[in-house]
Amino acid sequence: MGYLKGLQEYLDANYHLSIFDTALESRQLWEFHLHPHRMVQARIEENQVYDLVLAGDGVDRAPMPKTDVKLLYPAEQADATRPLIQTDKKVKALQLEPIIPPRKRHHIKNKTLFPLLKEREVLFFTLIEGEVIKGILGGFTRYDITVHLKGGTPVYLLRHSVYDLRDKKGRCFLKSFQESRRDWEKSEWFVSSDPGG
Repeated sequence: MGYLKGLQEYLDANYHLSIFDTALESRQLWEFHLHPHRMVQARIEENQVYDLVLAGDGVDRAPMPKTDVKLLYPAEQADATRPLIQTDKKVKALQLEPIIPPRKRHHIKNKTLFPLLKEREVLFFTLIEGEVIKGILGGFTRYDITVHLKGGTPVYLLRHSVYDLRDKKGRCFLKSFQESRRDWEKSEWFVSSDPGG
């Protein structure tokens, strides 16, 4: 047994935050990558518990399930950001739907994300429709993960949209893999509760 030094303090300060709140308060246009394979530029008009109401050219103002949102970033960054998002054709071909029941999602444990945040290594996030986001982890909350792309541009991935997470060596960081590998225990931030450990 043991714990990650600084993790609880990080969660206390950040875990409750949501990029949807940030986007709503900004009153700015954001580019949303939506299921199925859609991109729209819109403002968030309402951030409801399970739904968003967006406003923009050609955007349906009816409430939309948050699970339809895969990632977002400020619209002013769109021209620089779009070319940096690649596609895994094998995952795209699976034609996966949004995963509604939380227990069926591809979870990444907070204690896995925290050392990756500190280590600032290049990571590869694959989303359920095949988008591949390559960058450095910039932060995480209960709902979303910030990734800084080449040049430092931040994008915000919704945790429910993640299909896979790996490093340059192909190491998997999903909960299903890490339950047995427990890489967080090998990080310099891990403190053993056993003084002799």
